[in-house]
Amino acid sequence: MALRERETSSSSINDKQEQNCSRVITIVFLALFIDLLGFALILPLFPSILDYYSQTEDGFYLSLQRGVDWFAVMVGMPPERKYNSVLFGGLIGSIFSILQFFSSPLTGAVSDCLGRRPVILMTVMGLITSYALWAASRTFGIFLLSRIVGGISKGNVSLSTAIIADLQSPKARSKGMAMIGVAFSLGFTLGPMIGAYLAMETEKGEVFYLHSALLALMFAVADLIFIFFLLPETLPKEKRVSSVASGFQAAVDLLSPLALFQFSAVTRGKESPSEENLQNLKILGLAYFLYLFLFSGLEYTLSFLTHQRFQFSSMQQGKMFFFIGITMAVIQGGYARRIKPGNEIRAGKRAIMLLIPAFLLIGWAANVTMLSVGLLLYSFAAAIVVPCLSAVVSGYGSASQKGRVMGILRSLGALARALGPILSATVYWLAGAEVCFTVCGALFLIPFVLLGSVKQQTKEE
Repeated sequence: MALRERETSSSSINDKQEQNCSRVITIVFLALFIDLLGFALILPLFPSILDYYSQTEDGFYLSLQRGVDWFAVMVGMPPERKYNSVLFGGLIGSIFSILQFFSSPLTGAVSDCLGRRPVILMTVMGLITSYALWAASRTFGIFLLSRIVGGISKGNVSLSTAIIADLQSPKARSKGMAMIGVAFSLGFTLGPMIGAYLAMETEKGEVFYLHSALLALMFAVADLIFIFFLLPETLPKEKRVSSVASGFQAAVDLLSPLALFQFSAVTRGKESPSEENLQNLKILGLAYFLYLFLFSGLEYTLSFLTHQRFQFSSMQQGKMFFFIGITMAVIQGGYARRIKPGNEIRAGKRAIMLLIPAFLLIGWAANVTMLSVGLLLYSFAAAIVVPCLSAVVSGYGSASQKGRVMGILRSLGALARALGPILSATVYWLAGAEVCFTVCGALFLIPFVLLGSVKQQTKEE
């Protein structure tokens, strides 16, 4: 009888924990979705924004344009306006990623000391400032400042992964990382469509991006209110690091690329992971970086390829990215979140192997049908790898280290996204699409092999 009562009590505690986990996952998903909707509004407007500053003969813009022109001549890129927009947009994207590279591990470290809630609220206030600057911007300098403030404040994404990493159950963590992937796919699918629509609805005399900037600002304010009232604190006081100083002890470790690859910031103090677990973290970090380095580069050159080979208009490119986003959201919501704990690396390896034929089909596509098959494989693989690797990494480190661990992972991803497009665009224009997509596709074998060498995690907590 007593045994049955204990089992009933244990089962009700588990049910309650599961309900709490589900509630946290739902709140993080909705908060991130609102945030990414606002963030993605600007994406289809980049070429028009650059044209706008070019026509107003903004001095700062023209000085940067000379640098872009020099790079274009160096790699032998045709002097077409469309290509110039993609290249200049890529430059601004790289600046944004570099800022994320610096901010993600630092915000993670601060949240390990102060808790997740106050820090995520601060980052959203930074985003509100960024969108207000964008709405007010009439010079390229102010516009670029708004992107810089936005890049520094984008640590809220790594904090979302840290909140999911705080959850006790591996199953909940795996599901949470997949739902973060769904939020990304939906945000980056619907946001650009809304942004493009609002730009077309501009009244005479208005700056065409004003409505999008104001809507992004509204989304950020709504996100702040939503998080303030609904997001619980997932890192209890007793599990936090003792002071910001100890969170920042490794300021150099958090800003040096070499130290980030070594996960040096989590080796400090008594709760340092075991030798084997640290080695696993290093391998996972390197595999994550190489995967995103190659993936983001090929994703970036996709715009060049479709325009050059198939003469895609901006609308056709928009439809292509809509197809990719919807496919990813369906796969993440239907398949990725059901991957059982312990099977993530196997699923990630399978997805990486799919990317090789996907990029070969895209690079050698002679018609739109062949391109579409390649894009379908690409969407499936892209939907699986990052959520799976994030779920695996979230299992490492003690409760007071999760912010740093996830911040470092996010930072490595940002560094990959900053460097990948530059190298990929250079290879694309110097050697051609076929060589670029074939060589980069084959290089996916490196993260595949690295993941194969990750050993079973040893329990430390």
